[in-house]
Amino acid sequence: MRTVRFFSAGLGAIGRRFIELTVSQADLLAGRYGLRLVPVGVADSSGAALDPAGLDPARIVALKRARQGAASYPRAGRPGLDVRQAFAQTQVDLLVEATPTNLRDGQPGLGLIADALRRRVPVAMASKGPLVLGYAELTTLAAQAGVRLAFSAAVAGGLPTVNLGRRDLAGAQVLRVEGIFNSTTNYILTTMAEEGLPFADALAEAQRRGIAEADPSLDIDGFDAAAKLLIVANSVLGRPTRLADIEITGVRDVTPERLRAAARAGRALKLLALAEREGGDYRLSVRPTELELSHPLARLRPWEMGVRYTTDIMGVIYAAIDEPDPMPTAAAVLRDVIDLTRDK
Repeated sequence: MRTVRFFSAGLGAIGRRFIELTVSQADLLAGRYGLRLVPVGVADSSGAALDPAGLDPARIVALKRARQGAASYPRAGRPGLDVRQAFAQTQVDLLVEATPTNLRDGQPGLGLIADALRRRVPVAMASKGPLVLGYAELTTLAAQAGVRLAFSAAVAGGLPTVNLGRRDLAGAQVLRVEGIFNSTTNYILTTMAEEGLPFADALAEAQRRGIAEADPSLDIDGFDAAAKLLIVANSVLGRPTRLADIEITGVRDVTPERLRAAARAGRALKLLALAEREGGDYRLSVRPTELELSHPLARLRPWEMGVRYTTDIMGVIYAAIDEPDPMPTAAAVLRDVIDLTRDK
């Protein structure tokens, strides 16, 4: 049995569920992989909890469900301790990074991941900001340190978007990537189409159900989908890409009339992330796009996301996921953790 001591940064919807998975999947991890995951440090906005002998994951989950922070952990709590300072005080085999997405400067995730890689600690990450703003920096640090940076959870949650492109299409030239990478906008557009709701009402319903954030700008203005396309462009297509390289149009101006017109023409309107090869480069865009109903992405239901790769020698490969809550994203982090520890 191999014990892996880890530090978990971020205990929001994804981070908390990852901690839950270390409990619910413990027998499977031990029996199938000979793996025991032990949290020795966790951090959130309240501070941190640190114990080199190991924290009780069930206690961490109970605190979060009671709307308390990591700093409330008995005897191990460190109120107000910065996440990077907390990480610096731990001896770990792995960093699990699930800090809130920040597309302005990538912090605190960007700095924290860089700290880990400089210490030769492998990282499994879920947030997009560090990759959007520092992909080249982080992958260079990982290569220099001889450790791995895994981020399959950062692109459409549990959907194996990155793994399909990097591993399963090895040896092929990707000609086209099409993705429905944002479930919030897919829910809004599908609800508008099926119920005839105006955009504002569909958004309000998504917020009421907890699907959309109080400030849904990143989703409805297309930046979340664009961030995921950027990660695919860098990691799968090998194209150094910034957000400024992507043509981005959100869904604020989509009307029921436009959706009805698409339906009459036998099409569905989706917020499509697209990378299309043109000459020696790719044209990148995120915009509301009409898809023929025969297209697999046109048939995605409100909670679903999907990706379709078109290649030169491997044909067309398609995958979709039904992800009504953050658990599959947390499971994707666990998938990466297993991969990293088996590699070790």
